[in-house]
Amino acid sequence: MSMVELFLPDEAATARLARRLAPHLKPGDVIALKGGLGAGKTTFARALISTLNGAETDVPSPTYTLVQTYETPGLPVFHFDLYRLDHPDEVRELGWDETMDGLALIEWPDKAGAHLPQWRLDLTLEQTDRGRTARLEAHGEDWQARLHGF
Repeated sequence: MSMVELFLPDEAATARLARRLAPHLKPGDVIALKGGLGAGKTTFARALISTLNGAETDVPSPTYTLVQTYETPGLPVFHFDLYRLDHPDEVRELGWDETMDGLALIEWPDKAGAHLPQWRLDLTLEQTDRGRTARLEAHGEDWQARLHGF
């Protein structure tokens, strides 16, 4: 596993991180978005999806729908919010298995339990009194190679 830590002084820096990561993504990728409420997960997801779409895109939080789907030119994006799940097996009801040919952005990934793929990028965002910090942890050789030099 390799790890990169970044300081993000403002919301715009969180969006820049998403735009910087977008060209490195491919079908089958999973990004586990971690962090508390207000840490920047939705800001990151909005910027990433808009970048992949090539234009500003309306990206509502999937808090109530649990999953939002976006058809972008390069790959489909499945944005999950698992906060309200009571049991990990409930992810199957969301069409979990069918989404893994695109990009899966997963908020509250701990709720997926053993369904969370082993080969993924964990992005942990934390709000501090000075701004945000981002920790990118690459799980798997492919993610490690893409994160190298990031």
